[in-house]
Amino acid sequence: MTRNDGCSRRRRVALVLATIWLSGCATGASDLTGLGVCPPVVEYSREFQAQAAEELTLLPEGSAIAEMLADYAVMREQARVCSSRRQ
Repeated sequence: MTRNDGCSRRRRVALVLATIWLSGCATGASDLTGLGVCPPVVEYSREFQAQAAEELTLLPEGSAIAEMLADYAVMREQARVCSSRRQ
């Protein structure tokens, strides 16, 4: 290890810490359009939902896609709640 390695390492650590601290200060929304921070909730027709439900039953038990869709349902509900609070 050369003499500069320690100094360089300290500078990198200081830079990383400064970056973390500065990025942690942002508490406001990054959305500058004034529309808020709630994502839009896409509305699906009953026919489309029925087709999706049929396709879901065709997936094998324990399918990764089924798990992802369950997560997506939670996110849609959270977005719905968020939107209703903003109105």
